Amino acid sequence: MSEVFGIHAVQSVLDSAPGRVRVLLVQKTRSDSRVQPLIDLARASGVRVEFVDRQRLDRRASGAHQGVVADCHDLEPVDEHELEQRWSQMSESRLLLILDGVLDPRNLGACLRSAGAAGVDAVLLPRRRSAPLNAAALKTAAGAAENLLIVEVANLARRLKWLQDAGVWIVGAAGEGEQPWSQGQFSGDVAIIVGGEERGMRALTRKHCDQVVHIPMAGGVESLNVSVAAGVLLFEAVRQRGSAHG
Repeated sequence: MSEVFGIHAVQSVLDSAPGRVRVLLVQKTRSDSRVQPLIDLARASGVRVEFVDRQRLDRRASGAHQGVVADCHDLEPVDEHELEQRWSQMSESRLLLILDGVLDPRNLGACLRSAGAAGVDAVLLPRRRSAPLNAAALKTAAGAAENLLIVEVANLARRLKWLQDAGVWIVGAAGEGEQPWSQGQFSGDVAIIVGGEERGMRALTRKHCDQVVHIPMAGGVESLNVSVAAGVLLFEAVRQRGSAHG
């Protein structure tokens, strides 16, 4: 089980995946105009609502819960077979985000939030080198995770080869990339890869990239947070495509 907490995140999961919610816990002293719609939405979806002391919510949530915590079944990534099954159903100009070794749950959540905002078709996570989809990640994603196709990949290099064989152009991000991000080619079917917090993209991952770009830094800053870099690249793709994807 996992917890989704905070007004916006709870509303998102109730809107998009009410079946995941076992019970909505509401602070007894909260009955204002921001919380009442969540109570109404939960009840309309057949979700049990319990009114509890703040101390119980404090124990259940790992951050600011704003008086609401949804006790949920875990959000699990799908397997690669599901990606292959859905591939032909996606739009003609597919946009994918690949996270190669992002280990901090909050960074994962922030990347998912940007992916959701950019209309990404799928997010690929390596099975052995990725942060879990836990409460911290889902809180940071602010509801975006429930609407994304999140795929767990057993062998990233092999999956990248499959994507290239399917006509996907793969753009990686690295500080030593040959071209600035604005010269990245983001039309057609594209997968954007950002690496982990400490080491960036692995060497084997980079070998499968068709293009490697960098984001120029000023003021002595060496690099951007991985979630910020993902957002920059995703919305450059959106800009080049002329509108929000999807």
